[in-house]
Amino acid sequence: MSTSAIRKTRPLATDVAFHDDLLEFTLADGRVVGAPMEWFPRLRDATPEQLKNWKLIGPGVGVHWTELDEDISVESLLSV
Repeated sequence: MSTSAIRKTRPLATDVAFHDDLLEFTLADGRVVGAPMEWFPRLRDATPEQLKNWKLIGPGVGVHWTELDEDISVESLLSV
């Protein structure tokens, strides 16, 4: 009998959105997860232009805002 290892895939972000006082990540598997902007003062206090200037970390393990020096991982949003 053969057994195969179950491979756990890491949730990856594909997009970022802001709605009122909420930060949302869209994940590759279709889920949308979010958190209050109040939890991220640098983002909360940023201009709309600064918020738009983000990039994925690696394949989407998180999101980085260079100008704001802010990194948020998908795992951190899923753990709250």
